[in-house]
Amino acid sequence: MLRTQLWIIIFLIFFTGIQLKGQPVPAIDENIDALVTFGKDGETAWGDDDFIQIIFFSIPETFQDPVFIRVFDPDVGGSFDEQKGEWNTRTNFAVFGGDGACSNVDAQRISRDGNFRSGTMLASRTFGNDARWDGKWFTFGPFNPSEGELLPEYGGYVFKLVVEGLDGDDGNLYRLFLSTDNQQNRAIEGAFAFYFKYKFRLHDDVNEVSHIYPYMNERVVAIKQSNFDWDNDGIIRIISPSKNGERMAVSGDNNWATSTHEITQDDINSSLDIQMIKNRQANIRNNNVVIYLENQYGELLPFYSIPIGGIPKYKYSIGIKPKAPTR
Repeated sequence: MLRTQLWIIIFLIFFTGIQLKGQPVPAIDENIDALVTFGKDGETAWGDDDFIQIIFFSIPETFQDPVFIRVFDPDVGGSFDEQKGEWNTRTNFAVFGGDGACSNVDAQRISRDGNFRSGTMLASRTFGNDARWDGKWFTFGPFNPSEGELLPEYGGYVFKLVVEGLDGDDGNLYRLFLSTDNQQNRAIEGAFAFYFKYKFRLHDDVNEVSHIYPYMNERVVAIKQSNFDWDNDGIIRIISPSKNGERMAVSGDNNWATSTHEITQDDINSSLDIQMIKNRQANIRNNNVVIYLENQYGELLPFYSIPIGGIPKYKYSIGIKPKAPTR
């Protein structure tokens, strides 16, 4: 997938001047409240279709110092998480590297019924209701960057974090950071995160607009977006060089919605700014959602933690034709 643009992607990541924002997940430019994973006994109507989240981290080949993957609030309990009855949920966080960690097709599929835990497991920890980690950072590592899977098409050495709800029905909300320090969040120049299927919590504040940033290479002529359990909470629209707020279909409670959108030549080698704007009248809270994109071949398109090439802007002049002369 998306391998024909590897040097363009790497060049843009290194030289857009925004690379340091790519370390947290959710990223600064995404303005998303938190990631979410429910226990496997949860109800999908709460906004998690399969109770598994997979996040990839890419580290430049030239970087040789130890790296750490940090998780904020990894336990399932306390004010940051979503309680359903008694706290009874355990969540496993596992870090994978080596051959197949990312390149194995099961790691990039919509369905999680294959070998999505591919590669070599480097670290694993399961958290329940543990006040020691409530509102605190837990750190995995150190890892040598070369322990990741070397994939130049994805920017260097790639590590995979699999978050899986083992049992229970509560929602685990958490944030991530790829760091050079085991005690603080210190960014790695040129590193970034990406994901093929994204599960997150929207802000409760109706004034907050969230974003995700897929990159369009020259192979993409159309995208099909699918979102789950949006609860009709406002609109999803696309901003790009050729699109000034084109609407995407939005789902209701516990169901999927899909829509297909043409990608014009003006959008090639650019990110899309997919904006999620809440319904100001509905006042929907604790809205957990799932979203993914496919190209015209049915291949999943990654979202990047940074908008590659910068945040796209609509070019008003595109498509404007001179007025026909009057007679």
